Amino acid sequence: MHPIFANQTASISELKRNPTALLQQANGQPIAILNHNKPSGYLVPVETYEKMMEIIEDFELGKIVESRRSQIPDAVEVTLEALLTDDF
Repeated sequence: MHPIFANQTASISELKRNPTALLQQANGQPIAILNHNKPSGYLVPVETYEKMMEIIEDFELGKIVESRRSQIPDAVEVTLEALLTDDF
């Protein structure tokens, strides 16, 4: 049995009939689309998808920050003035 990560489900037939109505009924939450009672995909409202993408981007940026923190001992200190004059 496959886990379903949504509180609402709909069949592919329901999705074909009226996807807009499904999104309105879901109130911003994802909808599991079922094919023969197994999840085949998720229908996610635009706002929810955009928020998910922001969270993923923040997570990825956090991983970059953490990886670069290990490079601090190798960093060379430069003044702003030196950067502006290419004198470093």
